[in-house]
Amino acid sequence: MPKNDEIDRRILRELQRHARLTNVELAERVGLSASACLRRVQDLERSGVISGYHARVDPLAGGAGFIAYVTVALSSHTKENLEAFERTVAAAPQVVECHNITGATSYLLRVEVAGLQQYKKFHTETLAAVPGVAQITTHVLLATTKHRFD
Repeated sequence: MPKNDEIDRRILRELQRHARLTNVELAERVGLSASACLRRVQDLERSGVISGYHARVDPLAGGAGFIAYVTVALSSHTKENLEAFERTVAAAPQVVECHNITGATSYLLRVEVAGLQQYKKFHTETLAAVPGVAQITTHVLLATTKHRFD
């Protein structure tokens, strides 16, 4: 990743908060001319620092009444076990994030479903059915008190 200066970091912060800003609005917020701002944004896109623009959807408004962070430990870290687990997770619409992590567990998932019954079904029929899964620990989300882009 290229080295970014303070202006690039301000551009990134503004776009993370408000991705729909016009270039003129963005330029005003970061203290650049519109043409200089556009060049910087295009450079950030070309270099891969900006990888896309997304809408942040409220999970509750989208139908997810139950959100959990789930840690999964595998019995062994063979290539076959890792690939089988990752294939299963990639195909599961309930999993909105999957991270391969270090420590006592192998994966950290963010799971969003309509309710507890849907989570139980996902837990039993999807996660627990993957060969090599040794332990599943569920952490139910009660509230989000800080979000990166707020």
